[in-house]
Amino acid sequence: GRFTLWGPEAEGGWTSREEQLLLDAIEQFGFGNWEDMAAHVGASRTPQEVMEHYVSMYIHGNLGRACIPDTIPNRVTDHTCPGGGPLSPSLTTPLPPLDISVAEQQQLGYMPLRDDYEIEYDQDAETLISGLSVNYDDEDVEIELKRAHVDMYVRKLRERQRRKNIARDYNLVPAFLGKDKKDKERPAKRKVTKEEKELRLKLRPLYQFMSCKEFDDLFEGMHKEKMLRAKIRELQRYRRNGITKLEESAEYEAARHKREKRKENKSAAGARRGKEDGRDGEFAAIEHLPGFELLSDREKVLCSSLNLSPARYVTVKTIIIKDHLQKRQGIPSKSRLPSYLDKVLKKRILNFLTESGWISREAS
Repeated sequence: GRFTLWGPEAEGGWTSREEQLLLDAIEQFGFGNWEDMAAHVGASRTPQEVMEHYVSMYIHGNLGRACIPDTIPNRVTDHTCPGGGPLSPSLTTPLPPLDISVAEQQQLGYMPLRDDYEIEYDQDAETLISGLSVNYDDEDVEIELKRAHVDMYVRKLRERQRRKNIARDYNLVPAFLGKDKKDKERPAKRKVTKEEKELRLKLRPLYQFMSCKEFDDLFEGMHKEKMLRAKIRELQRYRRNGITKLEESAEYEAARHKREKRKENKSAAGARRGKEDGRDGEFAAIEHLPGFELLSDREKVLCSSLNLSPARYVTVKTIIIKDHLQKRQGIPSKSRLPSYLDKVLKKRILNFLTESGWISREAS
């Protein structure tokens, strides 16, 4: 009941009955199900022996070389456009599942095995095709209408997937869950300025047209341009001050730093003196002029805002109140106001005197 095959694959002493059972098992259980195939062949054969015998005999042996061709003809040519193209299948290919916990999945309504959410973009898109059916008596117009509905549905699916790709590229889900704060705690390459944050916020609508890397490269380029412009202005300032070598710039910067420090100390000392005097440096422009001590606090604020000296204000105030009293007594007033008192200045002072109660409202 035993027979011998040619070649090294004949080793192992397989009987014709076992060979027949092996061929029946591969047809019944399929390639790879070695446990069931070994049970079908007999208890004397282990799954490892069955696998090695079949692979060496029927695949890599003489029988396999005679039956399995090296090149398989009539392969179907793939005519689809490359990945990322306008009609590419990759536009609707699901992305790898998000790496989030079960609680976060429930919070988002996210199903990782399907890579979708309970509420998707354009949630009612499926209603376009859910009721469609192809009937044998459909007219051409009806068939074209159904095709148009299918095309609309496919476009909505692509838009839905495009939005998911953008959210994945810009890490919007971790940002929503607060995981991006941990990444922000790590030291960044450079500190992002307030102006750049505001510009990123203004350019946010462009995120859908550019990848995250392109946006980062754009802002890196803008930062580099800003630094170069600052360096150019610094070198131009050196040239205006007669500095032609970088070695001389260190001494110049040290001297400039000392000058700025002295200015800051002077301004701080002036502010302290103003606080001690109770003025907080607010009336520094008029506090040393004659007549300043005659003004009330509100009049000091008025003169400071109008850039009017205390002496001139007292003069105008005296003339206006004198004319007002003469009018109340029925005496015609012919006082001439100073030339420096224009209409706007006169109106401001009249309003102030009226609010303060110096003159009545009908007179102003």
